[in-house]
Amino acid sequence: MPSISAVLPAYNEEKIISDTATSMAATLAKFTDDYEVIVVNDGSFDATKEIVEALSAENPRIRCVSHKVNRGYGAALGTGFAAATKELIFLTDGDKQFDAGEVAGFLPYIEEADLVIGYRSPRMDPLMRRLNGWGWNMIVRLLFGYVARDVDCAFKLFRRSVLDNVHVESVGATFSAEFLIKARRQGYRIVELRATHFPRKAGRATGAKLSVILKAFRELIKLRLTLSKSPKSRGPFERATGSEAR
Repeated sequence: MPSISAVLPAYNEEKIISDTATSMAATLAKFTDDYEVIVVNDGSFDATKEIVEALSAENPRIRCVSHKVNRGYGAALGTGFAAATKELIFLTDGDKQFDAGEVAGFLPYIEEADLVIGYRSPRMDPLMRRLNGWGWNMIVRLLFGYVARDVDCAFKLFRRSVLDNVHVESVGATFSAEFLIKARRQGYRIVELRATHFPRKAGRATGAKLSVILKAFRELIKLRLTLSKSPKSRGPFERATGSEAR
């Protein structure tokens, strides 16, 4: 099996981060001896950092990388990806709304694809967050064509080579959209699979904050303007590969 880095962004997740990180490590240990779990503490003001550092003392494969202040979701992902050292990168959030064990179903597809990305079906968030997510996906599709069934689903597995060639500038909630848009433009092969989603059991989501939403729209418009001036490496946002295993 190839080596795997799991990147988990976390902001004020003291009640759940220990369970998330340890279950992620236990899952990866079933497939490979060469893995690491990188928790990016994005300026949490609770005990998230201290909890992860204590886990790291017990299991050095669990690492904590911290921002002194909250810099945003995209910045946390960027920091985690920069710290990752393995052949494959796996992304999920620190809030444990996904079943880490389902990465087992994603691994076989990485043989035929560069990215294996999840979609939440059903999405187990409050109604307003589901409506916001639906609207965001529609706007991304309107501006860029088909990108993914669930652009912001935090359950993605991809090759390091994608990171080496896809440069993402967004530091907020637009990070995932920009990453996938640019990956498709460069012709990377993408497979989409269902990922089981659970209600949040602890902590608070920040994606619906007005400041986060406004920043995401600014980044999205900037991306649209930037890409409209650059040549495409393939047809206009051609869909590479779409596959549903479940």
